[in-house]
Amino acid sequence: MTTIDAVDFFYLSMPEVTDEADGSQDALLVRVVAGGHVGWGECEAAPLPSIAAFICPMSHGVCRPVAFSVLGKRLESPADIARISVDVAYNSMDLLQAPHTLSGVEMALWDALGKMRGQPVWRMLGYDTGYAKTPYASVLFGDTAQETLERARDARAQNFRAAKFGWGPIGRGSVEADAEHFAAAREGLGPDGLLLVDTGQIFLEDVERAAARLPAMEQAGVLWFEEPFQASAIDAYAALARKGSKVRLAGGEGAHNVHMAKQLIDHGGVGYVQIDCGRIGGIGPSKEIADHAVAKGVTFVNHTFTSHLALSASIQAYAGLKDHVIAEYPAMPKPLALAFTANHIERDANGEIHAPDAPGLGIDVSAEGARPYLQDVEIKVNGKVLYATPAF
Repeated sequence: MTTIDAVDFFYLSMPEVTDEADGSQDALLVRVVAGGHVGWGECEAAPLPSIAAFICPMSHGVCRPVAFSVLGKRLESPADIARISVDVAYNSMDLLQAPHTLSGVEMALWDALGKMRGQPVWRMLGYDTGYAKTPYASVLFGDTAQETLERARDARAQNFRAAKFGWGPIGRGSVEADAEHFAAAREGLGPDGLLLVDTGQIFLEDVERAAARLPAMEQAGVLWFEEPFQASAIDAYAALARKGSKVRLAGGEGAHNVHMAKQLIDHGGVGYVQIDCGRIGGIGPSKEIADHAVAKGVTFVNHTFTSHLALSASIQAYAGLKDHVIAEYPAMPKPLALAFTANHIERDANGEIHAPDAPGLGIDVSAEGARPYLQDVEIKVNGKVLYATPAF
């Protein structure tokens, strides 16, 4: 029987981390070893709490460390990964960081299993064909409309047919100022570019403030309005959706489990559900949401703003969905997000991307590239070392 022999975490960070809304400034890599095969994953979460959730002492019977449900367990089929996820959900139900920690571990389990079987993850998920996706450059709004214009022109010059502009000053000033940014992004992308807008939950639950931006978005030909509200503000999403705008709502990256994502689909009125498998619990839960989205007539989209390892993991869940073609692509990641992967998912001559056809996730981790960013961490309780930065 093949069992999970080891799970190691590597905390990487840029020399200086700023308050910029850019999750590629640090990373938490996960290495799984099972039956002589090595798999890699990545948590999209604060690294130190996620490490702690794996090794912390048990608090009580349903507040156990994630390691309790993972180490020594069988890994021979997708059903084994699903069983581990169920065990973590129960055994660590009072450990709120557990889904984030599990996400990277679960990705690494799929990667290792794919290498054992000589299959890409998307085939193990039941897909026969991996269809092309249209990547959008995921960038931040500039501090000024002119800067937004330049970033849009740059995205188009890089042969991106779609771009998403997020965060920055949007929602912090006037409706008129925001409209200038929307118009600048449209001008830079050209009339045929797909323009997406992400406001990073800035309106909290204020439906009217969010709705005030819709006319300018319609004027600029915005396809979707992403994360106007807090992740769990289902009623606010539903109320904004009822405004009847041509601009569809998008959300879901903040979903920490499948139930949150399904609520957005079933009751929140979103037209696009965006899932970050580095948060929701991994690839298996992402696939469950993709299936639910198809059944409900909602378009599934990955959420990825960090590395190409995370990108590969995130597109596995809908690689075989021909009509779900939009994909987030990290266009401006920090150097560490590119350095720790030895190969990347490159766009083809048509500007499209595919999930790798190689075994597992098809992305190799570069120890040499990671080492300059590796943080030296030790976690002790009563003098006992529970975690120390492992060797690559």
